[in-house]
Amino acid sequence: MPEESLMTSYLSGAETTMAVTQITGEYNMMSSSPLDVYFEGAVMVIGFIGTAANALILYGLVASKEHKKHLLIFNQNALDLFTSIFLIICYAVRLCNIRLSGSLGYWLCKMLFSDVSIWSGMTGSTINLASITVERYLKVVHPVCSKKKLHNWMIYSAAAFAWIGSIIYNLALFFPTTEMIDGVCYAYGIWNKKV
Repeated sequence: MPEESLMTSYLSGAETTMAVTQITGEYNMMSSSPLDVYFEGAVMVIGFIGTAANALILYGLVASKEHKKHLLIFNQNALDLFTSIFLIICYAVRLCNIRLSGSLGYWLCKMLFSDVSIWSGMTGSTINLASITVERYLKVVHPVCSKKKLHNWMIYSAAAFAWIGSIIYNLALFFPTTEMIDGVCYAYGIWNKKV
């Protein structure tokens, strides 16, 4: 016991948890306080509101056949709907308090507990907003030039890049830095230091 308290006094944060787990060999589950449960519930409510609002806008665009004219606006709402749905899924899984073990725990940690899908949607949304800004700028400031040189394939490419680029970027960031250690998921927790 004295070794354990001496060890934890010199270490901090995740290092303390890992050191204590290694010394005692016991399973260390991160406990959820009532405040965490309320926060996760509030985030889920925001996800439900975002899902309903974006689904309604997408339905309106498709029903009025405006989705073909405003592809980037349609893509923006699709990205926001994707993010809202995964916000609900990721936080619902957290509320279930699942014990992470085996290959199922590994994939739950990598794909849901790390929020990679939420961040992919948010990054894609940011990329798409930049594309909308450029498109609107060209149409307002240079209307003649944009009619001649802004082709549909460019807009479709920008919409596809928002999805593909954000997914590749986030998977490349999350997979090396997220690990499941002793049943606890450490998202962004593992960074290799190169000296």
